[in-house]
This record gives sequence, C-alpha cells and structure tokens, in this order.
Amino acid sequence: MPLLVVVVTSAEDLASALRMRRLPDFFELRLDALWDALPLVEMAKEKLRAPLIVTARHPAEGGLHDLSSMERRDVLLRFLPGAAFVDIELRGTAELKPVLATAGRRGINRIISFHDAGRTPSVRELAELAHLAAAVKADVFKVATRTDREEDVARLLEFLELECGKIPISAMGLGKLGRSARRQLVQRGSALNYAPLGNARIEGQLSLREMRLAI
Repeated sequence: MPLLVVVVTSAEDLASALRMRRLPDFFELRLDALWDALPLVEMAKEKLRAPLIVTARHPAEGGLHDLSSMERRDVLLRFLPGAAFVDIELRGTAELKPVLATAGRRGINRIISFHDAGRTPSVRELAELAHLAAAVKADVFKVATRTDREEDVARLLEFLELECGKIPISAMGLGKLGRSARRQLVQRGSALNYAPLGNARIEGQLSLREMRLAI
C-alpha cells in the first residue's frame, strides 16, 4: 500500500508537524536543511506523533549547508535513536557505512536513495542501481529523477513494474511532468510518497493535499 511521507525542512515545518491532526505515515526530518535548528529538532522529535525517517542529504543530490561526509555521519548517528528509517544515498553507502551498520544493529530500516535532477536514466541503469541498493541491504530503494518528457515518465513506470517484486521501490519525478509522474507512480504502487507541508516547493512536487488525494 502506498504510504505518505511528510517532509520537514525548517523550524516552521516542525511547528506545523507538531500541530497536525491528520497524521502521515511518516515524517522525514531533513537534517541537512534543519542544520541550524538541530537543538529544536532534538527537543521536538519525541513529540512528533508519526514514525520518523532521518536523512542528511548529500550536497551533490540536493543537500543543503554543504555538509561533509563526517558531518552527515555524525548527525545521522545522533538522530538514529527512535527513527523508523534512515535514508542514505547510494553514492554515500561506503563513507556512511557506520550509520548503516548501526541502523542494522538497532533494527532501523534502511532507505538507499538516488537523485538525478538532470535526467532519468535508462530502465537498465535504474535496475542496476536497485541491485546495488539491495546488495547493501536496502529495505527500500528510492529514486527521484527529472521527468520533462513522456519517455522519462514511462521509464520510471517500467522500472517500478520491473523491480517491485524484488525490493520495495519509492519513485518520483521532478520537473515539467513530475506532478503527473508522481500521481501515476502512486497508483502503480510506489512504496513511499513524499509531500511538503503545505504547498509544493519545487517543480514537479505535489502539495500535501494533492498527495493525499492521489494516495
């Protein structure tokens, strides 16, 4: 069943999340975006009434504050306790191996992710990435790619259908056709489906209300 993830990227988002009455399946704490508000996050996280996904995005895949691998490792280890999932980019699995190992010992699920804001790779390339994610014991493989053309959307849909029986896939589009892609991917069984608090913030995103309707 497709699940809803609400993304928290600011102190204002955090305050809104604490007030939410209709809760999502998960809150994602974007620790890179929340870098200047980490003490506030630490105080508030126990009061959030939905399971947590923690991530500190790599700078090359949209991460903020240009965090080093050591900074990302340390902040993820700091916020792992109490999390349901940790999300680490496929490119960072070697340098963040201690985080993956700690998550495994604590029974915290692992999302291995890939973000390409420039293009959608071929179905074969995406399948190879999913295989690499499975090799590092991913519980979910998340992929977000640029979908400016119908063929980009078709690739994501084909990839989702190809891999869904092997490993849970969370897939989403960015760019001109991102909104259409996200709706179709939800309907085809994308495992985790992300929305901001309030209105869409990047091209191709669905608002929280729109994502609820899609699911």
